[in-house]
Amino acid sequence: MSRTFGALAAVILGVSLVTAAPAAAAPSLSFPAELPLPNGFQPEGIAIGHAPIAYFGSLADGDLFRVDLRTGKGEVFSQGPGTQSVGLKADKHNRLFVAGGAAGDARVVDAKTGNLIKSYKFADADTFVNDVVLTDEAAYFTDSRKAVLYRVPFGRHGKLPDAHTTLPLTGDFVVTPGAFNANGIAETPDGRSLLIVQSVTAQLHLVDKKTGETELVDLGGESLVNGDGLLVRGRTLYVVQNRSNAVAVFTIAEDGSHAKLRERITDPRFDVPTTVASHGKRLYLPNARFTTPPTPETPYNAVSIPNS
Repeated sequence: MSRTFGALAAVILGVSLVTAAPAAAAPSLSFPAELPLPNGFQPEGIAIGHAPIAYFGSLADGDLFRVDLRTGKGEVFSQGPGTQSVGLKADKHNRLFVAGGAAGDARVVDAKTGNLIKSYKFADADTFVNDVVLTDEAAYFTDSRKAVLYRVPFGRHGKLPDAHTTLPLTGDFVVTPGAFNANGIAETPDGRSLLIVQSVTAQLHLVDKKTGETELVDLGGESLVNGDGLLVRGRTLYVVQNRSNAVAVFTIAEDGSHAKLRERITDPRFDVPTTVASHGKRLYLPNARFTTPPTPETPYNAVSIPNS
């Protein structure tokens, strides 16, 4: 795989980044609707911080790729460990939290330099650390093979600990052996609980941050078949349904106990999108192309759609 892909504008290297265009402007005139990724990259996760920069992780070798949303140009800025990079999130301290998939670990990377800041080993066998959400108090990671969340608590000013804790999931959440269970994760609008989608059962679960007790979210009879990445913005919940090539948009209660479907977004450019991040009035989704056999020359991209 090529280790560079175009060139980022110099703003990424230290000069202040320009904010997104105001809503009155036409984003399509300045922000590309499609973002090319390196051939063979095999994207899965996406993260966008306050600046108009998107970060992607590779399932092939764990490389991290960043793209200027204004130009579509990007580069591999952090070499992978040879294992997977799956879900990822960016924080206000310019750090990326990266789920390590089948390696059973996670790492924290400097979003400017690409240097490793910290790593955590969660599990050794029958594991797939899939996604991560950042709250005021901790980073929480899902494991698609186990009924647990891995918690990395934050100290003062976001200081990282040397060790993590494991939070068992109890209640309505039950693991189906050999299947993908807990997948995407988000925080409820009131910030008191977590949401996790269980891919194998097509259900959404509400999780107590302190106890791990879970209960089903009332979706009004809707099913989240192929549920993957989650995103909460205000009272809106986005659920990416990967192989369904759709994004389900819900209005969700402040406490996360129930949600009502507003619409399902489809787009002819979707090719098994997995996760979603937002910037300004746009949503960005990487196309994982799971139905296409991966090769070193397989093309990949991410697409943007208007916020619903």
